[in-house]
Amino acid sequence: MSFDRRQFLSRSALTASALAAPALTVAAASPAAATPAPVHHGEAAAQGHGQVTPAADLLAADEWQHLRGRKLGILTNPTGVLRDQTHIVDSMVAAGLTPTAVFGPEHGFRGTAQAGGSEGDYLDPRTQIPVYDAYGATAEKLAGLFTKSGIDTLLFDIADVGSRFYTYIWSMYTAMQAAVLTGTSVVVLDRPNPVGGRPFGPMLDPAFASGVGRKPIVQQHGMTVGELAQLFDAEFLPDDAGGRLDSLEVVRLRGWRRDQLFSRTGLHWVLPSPNMPTPQTALVYPGTCLFEGTVFSEGRGTTRPFEIIGAPGIDWRWAEALNAAGLPGVRFREHYFVPTFSKWVNETCGGVQVHITDEERVDAIRTAVTMIVTAKQVHPDVFGWRPDNYIDKLSGSDRLRLMVNAGAGADEVIGAWRGELAAFAKLRERYLIYR
Repeated sequence: MSFDRRQFLSRSALTASALAAPALTVAAASPAAATPAPVHHGEAAAQGHGQVTPAADLLAADEWQHLRGRKLGILTNPTGVLRDQTHIVDSMVAAGLTPTAVFGPEHGFRGTAQAGGSEGDYLDPRTQIPVYDAYGATAEKLAGLFTKSGIDTLLFDIADVGSRFYTYIWSMYTAMQAAVLTGTSVVVLDRPNPVGGRPFGPMLDPAFASGVGRKPIVQQHGMTVGELAQLFDAEFLPDDAGGRLDSLEVVRLRGWRRDQLFSRTGLHWVLPSPNMPTPQTALVYPGTCLFEGTVFSEGRGTTRPFEIIGAPGIDWRWAEALNAAGLPGVRFREHYFVPTFSKWVNETCGGVQVHITDEERVDAIRTAVTMIVTAKQVHPDVFGWRPDNYIDKLSGSDRLRLMVNAGAGADEVIGAWRGELAAFAKLRERYLIYR
């Protein structure tokens, strides 16, 4: 990798958080407690009004006292920052609490790698903390790294974007499996789900489990990482790891409601990955990422990935047909582009840009299914699936592909998963922290 971490990091001064905040609130989960602890007095009021405060800021305000005395391993990336944009690892070091190890997910701890890549193992030049590559690692490999580094507590702090195929939640799950194997405690610092708290889409069929969806949850899960950690611990770890975690703590964020999108949190957007540049990208991503499973470009290699979609040979008729469908919260503009990398690199593509007209009404998965069905209808000579049927891993089964191939309309496709969506919504209720 040509990126020089030492040179880059030396340009920035280390700063410590000076944010004052109320006392933290922790939800503890254990084999004896399958449901989250109730919201503490004071937090309920904070959820009704005021700014959103991520869990990391609550701990930093107390100079990380809650974590002192532990041998910390931290699974994090560039989104693990405080409100003043100081990274939590740098904040801890400045406060005299030096983690034992850092574990980097897809794209790496400092975020230098592209999709499907990571940074490898190295000594972080800024903090001199060993960084281990956790992307794609098995639970057994991670357990070995936990033992090698001597940690007794794994801290998770990564901003998710609310989609089953975004890999960070599965890095968390693998780390939780490793923690069961080693008796390591797990602490999750919670952050808001940027696309809100309602679930949408189909459930994953376990037969189609992969790195972009390991366990049966729906495509847009509508949960925070803390809520997911509680669900994972109770529902999946007993079968996959032989038991539940010895200790799971979810440090709750303050001021977030389930109906609250990122634009209303008052927080600054930090790119959770190189191709997720804005909160608006995150709003459409749970749907338009499905285009990764087609021959169409999903916009990688443009400045608006997952909002710009197309392929050579697509013309204005696709945008016209999509706008005629009257989808809520979005409008489609005929668009031409030349990707600088990924699919159709250096070739002129026709297609659309998805413009959000009403954030509160966007249904990303309905939008994407309609786009796929309409593309096949308007440009049957261009539209197609990737030969490896990657769409099945993204959508969670072969149902979407087979129904679209058979000529099903968007309403018919969406109706096919209503029952499993309702079942998931009921299952997750016992693990929800925020209302």
